[in-house]
Amino acid sequence: MSHTLDHVMMRVEDLDESLEWYTTHLDYEEKGRWEADTFTNVFLGPEDVHDDGALLELTYNHDGRSYELGDAWGHIAVRVEDVNEAYYELMDEGVEDYRRPEDNPGYAFVTDPDGHEIEIVERDHGARWSIDHTMIRVEDADASLGWWTRKMGYETTGRWEADTFANYFLAPEDAAEEAMSVELTYNYDGRTYDLGDAWGHLAVECEDLEEFWGTLMTREAEDYRDPESCDYNYAFTKTFDGHEVEVVTE
Repeated sequence: MSHTLDHVMMRVEDLDESLEWYTTHLDYEEKGRWEADTFTNVFLGPEDVHDDGALLELTYNHDGRSYELGDAWGHIAVRVEDVNEAYYELMDEGVEDYRRPEDNPGYAFVTDPDGHEIEIVERDHGARWSIDHTMIRVEDADASLGWWTRKMGYETTGRWEADTFANYFLAPEDAAEEAMSVELTYNYDGRTYDLGDAWGHLAVECEDLEEFWGTLMTREAEDYRDPESCDYNYAFTKTFDGHEVEVVTE
């Protein structure tokens, strides 16, 4: 097991509206649902998502609360063969014009009903609209790269260093190309970020929850919500910058 990313969770204020948006515009289908007394979790993805591909988890709290996006979480990116074609297909369907491909050669952005940003990227692998990566912003690139490589055993699969910022892509060494990677964005101006609460977490797969949790503790990961506190169904740690990472079994 390579500890691939299983899903990314975001919170939504109107579940029906969000489900309609993702099923209509990204052709997602419901892959799983968990109904609790106070909240609902729905897992979505393309019909033909790869076995190692990540899903999108929408969490809806029944108390009608609203959320703050913050800026520590950036976006999810979805795969298409042709960015221009895909973007204007969405425009024809009534999706709001956000960042056009003409202004960003090779990619574009839209937003969902809750304001979560979705990047559209060109890839020659993976199902159409499948999740390519999730971007998070970090305040210390060295510390954050160290967290993902030491704690999770990830390796850097790509980097882009510009005049004012750098992007680093990480994934397990043996991850399938259809798996989701994590993108760390580091701005050189020393800015700080607000996590908000509209984004929830990234989730990492493992074969044995208690064994991998023990490994994380040996590697000095934060003991945020241990397996016992979660009835041995899952656990949570946090990155160097405070992004929550859930640990789940297959």
